[in-house]
Amino acid sequence: MEQLVANPRRLGKVAVAIGGFIIMVGMVMIGVFALAFFGIFDIGAFINTKYLVVFMIALLITGVLDLIAGIILSRG
Repeated sequence: MEQLVANPRRLGKVAVAIGGFIIMVGMVMIGVFALAFFGIFDIGAFINTKYLVVFMIALLITGVLDLIAGIILSRG
């Protein structure tokens, strides 16, 4: 972590990488929403408890990565 703080350019690259990941996940989520909205994709598959927990963990991890990227970008 000290290497990232000592070199702000490297920290910016990390923020850009995390931001790119968040943008990609957002596009996938919008696509899934659109498919479910038009009835092409059955959202009932996520009602199963096992899949719902995995989905919620993925959303939580995405939110944490988004928060980290925001903090990194606000400092730079």
